[in-house]
Amino acid sequence: MAPPTIILLSLCLAISLPGSQQSPPGPVVKCNSGNTTCTVTNAFGTFPDRTTCHVAAIAYPTNEHELLLTVSDASAKKQHMKVVTAYSHSIPKLSCPGGPSGAGLVISTEHLNKVVNVDTAKMRMTVEAGIKLKELIDAAAMHGLALEHSPYWLGVTLGGLLGTGAHGSSLVGKGGAVHEYVVGMKLVVPSRILVDGYYARVVKLGEDDDDLLAAKVSLGVLGVISQVTLQLEPMFKRSISYRVTEDADFEYSIASYAETTYYGDIGWYPSQGKVVYRDDFKLPVSAPGEGINDFVACQPQTPSLAIAARSAENQLEEDEHAKGRCLRAEAKLKNLLTTGMGLKSKNNGVFNFTGYPVTGYQNDMQASGSCLNSPEDNLETICIWDPRIPGILYQETALSIPFSNITSFITDVKKLHDINPESLCGPELYYGGIHLRFLKSSTAYLGKAHDSVDIDLTYYRPRDPNQPRIYQDAIEEIEQMLVFKYKGLPHFGKNRNVGFIGVRNKLGAQGNKFVNVMERYDEEGMFSSEWTDGVLGLREKDVVIMKKGCALEGLCICLSDEHCAPDKGYYCQPGLVYEEARVCRKVSRIGCEEREEMLSLKL
Repeated sequence: MAPPTIILLSLCLAISLPGSQQSPPGPVVKCNSGNTTCTVTNAFGTFPDRTTCHVAAIAYPTNEHELLLTVSDASAKKQHMKVVTAYSHSIPKLSCPGGPSGAGLVISTEHLNKVVNVDTAKMRMTVEAGIKLKELIDAAAMHGLALEHSPYWLGVTLGGLLGTGAHGSSLVGKGGAVHEYVVGMKLVVPSRILVDGYYARVVKLGEDDDDLLAAKVSLGVLGVISQVTLQLEPMFKRSISYRVTEDADFEYSIASYAETTYYGDIGWYPSQGKVVYRDDFKLPVSAPGEGINDFVACQPQTPSLAIAARSAENQLEEDEHAKGRCLRAEAKLKNLLTTGMGLKSKNNGVFNFTGYPVTGYQNDMQASGSCLNSPEDNLETICIWDPRIPGILYQETALSIPFSNITSFITDVKKLHDINPESLCGPELYYGGIHLRFLKSSTAYLGKAHDSVDIDLTYYRPRDPNQPRIYQDAIEEIEQMLVFKYKGLPHFGKNRNVGFIGVRNKLGAQGNKFVNVMERYDEEGMFSSEWTDGVLGLREKDVVIMKKGCALEGLCICLSDEHCAPDKGYYCQPGLVYEEARVCRKVSRIGCEEREEMLSLKL
């Protein structure tokens, strides 16, 4: 079968370069020749706080016994640890160990990537945690099986996507989160005392173990996932079409659409007044069609074109050319629709877009990432966000709110748009506008407490953290609406620091259950860090970082003008619709009376 595909991720040019040699991203851990004194980053080359993560060493275990030895050795030395995956596509600082800077250990799962067992009778497959999503779904397909749901991007590992709660979109059955299909797991966890000669032990969890509800979404704080057993189902096909409507009153039909469209999601483009529905249904394998979903944002691009795309966006930001940004977003959406968003049908042995619907096998349709296909490292073509070139760099806000709040949220955003119609064009440049996916309430302790709508915005991030963005106040106001007004739960693999404020309180009793399991599995916090402690509300840590300019990067919510960029005309202001918000807004001229009025509003 052809390689799988679908995603909404980043800015790239809507072109395909067949026959070129692709280059997967470079290593996220770089060490000296002895694998000591290393630096750790993510696939984008930078963490939210722009700091460098220094560690003492990296380990590459190739089997569970070597993993046990690695954890035991570090545990005996009281050395803090973190797991790092092959590509490390999480935006937050999840892969940087706690403890003294430069003293920690990162454990790579790059070589823990094998299929352990396939039980075709029970339709269950056991794999090692470092297996990449493409390897996983293709291995299942070889046995006539399919993973019901997955994220839209192939550049993740099973352990990584489970650790962050990554998901697709569905309210059917158990819903779109991969962790709902986990029926067993093995973890290697540290121990304060010797257990069979090791300062570590292997924990095996079955589907009836309550602790599995913590391990399914763990933020990597329980230990290292060694193996995972997934419940699969017989192979099936997907039929996908994209449909465009005006956005008038669409907020009142979101729930009914989600309930009747098996894998549906919605892209909302408020500045264009348009809604793009992905009508995505499940079909038997006997249905005709051998399509793929090669989403354009994940196709290989030449470095020169990637750099040109970023340069053009940089210029729009530098010129504060909001209208130009909107015109470009409009052209991009038209191009996406013309090319079927990357959907391709097989015609006479060639894959191209000839119209809807496009039907293909589940493993060919559920996720995309053709820019990762080749092992060649020649930079002839790349993934558009590859940090080895000055290509795109973006922020991503992704929070889930209960279905009962979605109509009110859409109404608020429409009001914000109506105040200034050019203010929300930024996310429309990134292939999804305001992207809506659907999730059922979860059994996992760190999962979603309610049937929810996941709201995802991807937008420009300057390379200079002190540089404000055009109409950044509008995105900040939406972000704060989601976090505070609608009490949204964050996607743990995305978001700026602001998105994680108050998570522990929102999780309530489920969060307490998770922490109880964490403290039993890792009594001394060897797998915890300041970042995860801040997210989980532990050890008096906080995800908020207060400093000059901190609100520009979402490290804080502005409390004073210095948290914005007053030297560039950006001051801390109340929200326009959600007045409790505090955002960095461009004010061209401020007199004394106006200044006093703004201060009184803030107070």
